[in-house]
Amino acid sequence: MTAMRTLVCELGITNRASMLILNKIARVFPKPSRRKIYEYLRSFHLNPGRVSLHKVVLGIETSCDDTAAAVVDETGNVLGEAIHSQTEVHLKLHMAPFAAERNVNQRKDEALNQRRGEFTVVRAVLPPGFVATSRRSCRELWCREHPLQAAWLQSPLRGIIPPVAQQLHRENIQRIVQEALSASQVPPSELSAVATTTMPGLALSLGVGLAFSLQLVGQLKKPFIPIHHMEAHALTIRLTNEVDFPFLVLLISGGHCLLALVRGVSDFLLLGQSLDIAPGDMLDKVARRLSLVRHPECAAMSGGRAIEHLAKRGNRLRFDLTPPMHRAKNCDFSFTGLQHAIDRIVTKKEKEEGLEPGQVLSSAPDIAAAAQHATACHLAKRTHRALLFCQQRGLLPPSNAALVVSGGVASNFYIRKALEIVTDATQCALLCPPPRLCTDNGVMIAWNGIERLRAGVGILYDTGGVRYEPRCPLGVDISKEVAEAAIKVPRLKMEI
Repeated sequence: MTAMRTLVCELGITNRASMLILNKIARVFPKPSRRKIYEYLRSFHLNPGRVSLHKVVLGIETSCDDTAAAVVDETGNVLGEAIHSQTEVHLKLHMAPFAAERNVNQRKDEALNQRRGEFTVVRAVLPPGFVATSRRSCRELWCREHPLQAAWLQSPLRGIIPPVAQQLHRENIQRIVQEALSASQVPPSELSAVATTTMPGLALSLGVGLAFSLQLVGQLKKPFIPIHHMEAHALTIRLTNEVDFPFLVLLISGGHCLLALVRGVSDFLLLGQSLDIAPGDMLDKVARRLSLVRHPECAAMSGGRAIEHLAKRGNRLRFDLTPPMHRAKNCDFSFTGLQHAIDRIVTKKEKEEGLEPGQVLSSAPDIAAAAQHATACHLAKRTHRALLFCQQRGLLPPSNAALVVSGGVASNFYIRKALEIVTDATQCALLCPPPRLCTDNGVMIAWNGIERLRAGVGILYDTGGVRYEPRCPLGVDISKEVAEAAIKVPRLKMEI
């Protein structure tokens, strides 16, 4: 009985200490209020049956537009997780100039100054008294009123608006971490370490996660584990499947595209990577060029998801798109040329149908299907060459060799089927994490922390020199060696 009282007393002290620490951290991030945070911490009840006696890591992810956190133990149990997605916000911001343009057309009969032929646009996204005389001037005026958004929208990168992403991360990171910890019933003082994405990604987004994490580990006196975003994607499969090193990994997302041999935790050989943009970025750009956000079925979807959805009822044979770099005998990728070819097709079809840019083509499903198929074939051929290279050099085991496909684009089932044709031809196993773990999440960061903790690699007890790195290569680059091998890839029928 005395022992039980002692345990309860110790747990109570631990819980109160954790409450005080998180309350102090909360002052760095002003939202939500300190009163609400204190109320939350008071409601943080510790279940003695869930006290962890083994390694438990808190993972924090803010490399792009998702604020995510998770608590994972060394056996692979996800004890708690939370995520806040910004997708809808960025989609709305991208549509704001066009929404203003539509508003102009709808309110022509409400012109306030007939003498000058001007009319006032009244809309929540626009300031009072916003005046425009035409579609073009309306869009130009909106851009002047919103310089940060306009600069990003007019840039070749587009996609996520970094200052907006940074602000949303700041507003949500405290809440997301609290929700993950609360769901796990693991008090912060019981954590073995905190793992956070520090490379690569958007600088403004990475900075928010790193700043919060350093404050947290400083108060908790816990080790800090900096995580390479792509390494986390590559190792996620070991959380869901029994996969031994080495294995080949294809990482495909909105910001990255690479092939690497994974020989161990933090031990990678880079076989090839994109020479320009990533496949997810290209598909997003195609979706924007097709104005799929205006399509009733795709309005709330990201670009890649919209392409996959619309392509299901499209005829890919209607447009002839040659996969890029079909003569280059290496494992590098390129998607800019494919994007430009699709842009030319869209422009031509708009003229044929008498549509202005921004209106949805009747042939959009066919263009989406052709774009998706060309992307899948390009990824499949480069991956086929990488598998042959590894098999010829003895870099993969002669039996039970595995190809792991991860990253946001890996959730595209059409692309998975194309890669399955390749693994069947090379007698390899195709392994993909569940779709929810293919996109950015806190679970993969926490699991990468567990992997590094068990291997004793990259664990920091002094965080004085930690910095985020927006650009950071993965592993040792042997792509030149792959190109010199000049492996000819047998033709496969891509009947998907």
